[in-house]
Amino acid sequence: MSLSLSLDFQYKTSIEKLWSALTDSSKLAKWVVNIHNGQAMENDFKPVVGHRFQFRTQPTEWWNGIIEGEVLIVEAPNRLSYTWASGGEKHTVTWTLQEVGDGKVNLHLDQTGFSNAQGLEGAKYGWSKWCGELEKVLEQ
Repeated sequence: MSLSLSLDFQYKTSIEKLWSALTDSSKLAKWVVNIHNGQAMENDFKPVVGHRFQFRTQPTEWWNGIIEGEVLIVEAPNRLSYTWASGGEKHTVTWTLQEVGDGKVNLHLDQTGFSNAQGLEGAKYGWSKWCGELEKVLEQ
């Protein structure tokens, strides 16, 4: 059985600025951080279908510190999807951006492919924390 995560975040920003924060590797490094120590995760992300990328942080005794992915869909500035593989699990992450008026953009996250509830809850915690950091990046 495969479990899915679905979350929505709203930001007072332009859709173009939010898209850039999701697709520019230097901006990603500012909000996709190691949730244990807050350090930026180096990455080589590019919004190009077929591009393989990694997010890298310090390994721990439980994890090698690497998230591997491949870009699946790029429909600027509305939809971005990629694989997200780490710790023996491989998921699909899809972001959908939609202007909702009043200078706000809704960011919808779907992450599919979880094999257990613990992984799902961990991802929910991680993305919620990261999307709080994303808000700070958008304010810069």
